[in-house]
Amino acid sequence: MAAYDTDPDCHKVGGMLAPDIRIYLCGRVTIERNERVLTEAAIGGRQGRLLFAFLGTRRTQPVSKPDLIGAIWGSRTPPSVETAINAIVSKVRAALRKLGVPRPHGIASDVGTYQFTVPAAWIDIEEARTAVDRAEGALRGHALSTAWASANVAAAITRQPFLPDEEHLWIQHQRAQLQRVWRRALLVLSAVSVRNGEHELGIQHAADVLSAEPFDETACQALMRAHAVAGNRAEALRVYANCRKLFRDELGAEPSEQTAAVFLSILRAE
Repeated sequence: MAAYDTDPDCHKVGGMLAPDIRIYLCGRVTIERNERVLTEAAIGGRQGRLLFAFLGTRRTQPVSKPDLIGAIWGSRTPPSVETAINAIVSKVRAALRKLGVPRPHGIASDVGTYQFTVPAAWIDIEEARTAVDRAEGALRGHALSTAWASANVAAAITRQPFLPDEEHLWIQHQRAQLQRVWRRALLVLSAVSVRNGEHELGIQHAADVLSAEPFDETACQALMRAHAVAGNRAEALRVYANCRKLFRDELGAEPSEQTAAVFLSILRAE
């Protein structure tokens, strides 16, 4: 954090340096700095939102102009696309200036590439990924309160839709990544709930993950364990039977040895 000591985009919170700029890409695209807020209308409408979200999800790397154009228009580029992309970039830069983002931060361009350059900014998608890693680490270390809090942060962010009215391939890919983070967060919440004796909550979280992704064997294992700990041995075995049938019918295969081992341990338990 020492690198932020003189950064105008940071302020102190409880003695620690924290970013002034908060960017929300899940749900409604929003940029906040102190008490000022920019919504997608202020950053150039639909096209400005696409540009900002594309760069915001890739801020560690420069993006080529053709890639940026494809992210906004796909294969249906306007006749004067160079003029159009320059105008959108200018609108986003102007919006960030109005928010008080100091130069040289904002949208940088260099040799035909663009990059989001607000290093101290908090971005919800990045926070979700960091939070779920922290949650899983805390769970392995038996720090249940930290695991619960971090998993809740990740789940709260990723349950919000990402650009819900758009269907570009990069957006679909981003949604798939976010759903994986959401599933991981719910599995942590399930494990913490079970360990805390909140069996029904643990069952619900695991069931939600398995409903969203029926081939997720980690969710199948978690749901079996949650039912077994709650005393629902027959229900735990039924979960495995359903999982096995799905794998046989859809994939022509059996669940993994790890999933089968969970089933056998519950089957043989007295």
